[in-house]
Amino acid sequence: MALEDAKTQVDQAFTRDDLLGLSFENTFGGATSFLRRRYTKDLTGVDLAVTGVPFDQAVTNRPGTRLGPRAIREASALQVYDPPYGWGYDPLSEFAIADYGDLAFDYADVPAMPGKLTDHIRGILSAGAASVTLGGDHYISFPILRAYAEKHGPLSLLQFDAHSDTWADDDMTRIDHGTMFYKAVKEGLIDPTRSVQIGIRTTNPDTLGVTTFDARQVHEEGAAAIAKKAKAVLGDHPTYVTFDIDCLDPAFAPGTGTPVWGGLSSGQAAILLRDLAGINMVGGDVVEVSPPFDTTGATAIAGAHVAMELICLWGWTRRG
Repeated sequence: MALEDAKTQVDQAFTRDDLLGLSFENTFGGATSFLRRRYTKDLTGVDLAVTGVPFDQAVTNRPGTRLGPRAIREASALQVYDPPYGWGYDPLSEFAIADYGDLAFDYADVPAMPGKLTDHIRGILSAGAASVTLGGDHYISFPILRAYAEKHGPLSLLQFDAHSDTWADDDMTRIDHGTMFYKAVKEGLIDPTRSVQIGIRTTNPDTLGVTTFDARQVHEEGAAAIAKKAKAVLGDHPTYVTFDIDCLDPAFAPGTGTPVWGGLSSGQAAILLRDLAGINMVGGDVVEVSPPFDTTGATAIAGAHVAMELICLWGWTRRG
């Protein structure tokens, strides 16, 4: 499709017939589907479904991530004209990718949300698709992991974060965005010996056996070196990738609930994600984008780029 064809296109979020291909529409108009993919609840023939979870009732500090999925979708329109830089292939033209919309849940019935989210992702997986989820606070990864572990068994977790999120919490009914990976280990959803955290810069002495590369290691050793080490730990084991936007330094992503200085730059994150190509990524998410704390939109733009990189990372192995 050439740029001239944009004159004849009418909101491809609804009118696109083919799930493949780039989009050439005004980035400032139309429905805010992710990457101008078609909005649909029909997963027939879909390889990967992008879905949003506008939930932020598990935060310990600043709320607002319920607005993250919408902001990330809007920011993603900036990336629809060209294949993603540095990958050497265009996942939008090789894989059928759809926007599956957001999880519907009763905001006043918080205890019911985790089960609804697991069912939501379970439905995507049972249709033969994978998912990339737009958060939402980081708790959402826990119900998602339950659905993925049902299909793949205990997973490797690749976590980009300022915080380990493995603080001890044996009450499985508590909904907290700082303890869910402790619970995921205890529940057998992830294999800590094959899991990696990158960008950590808050203290939690008990790593539960997860290999940790803190932010200082990335700064001192370089992103490419850390990516190589992380790949050695993950191997070809089915891996779920979760990217908390607070992995980035607040200079690059101020719109988040618990910002911590000394984090990764967006350039370091891009190198890490691209150099991790070849891992067996089965699904992923980008979380903790809180638009009210960033009037520039830079955090949402970073989140949209991360989501695109996750799609590229997922598609790399499946290209054969």
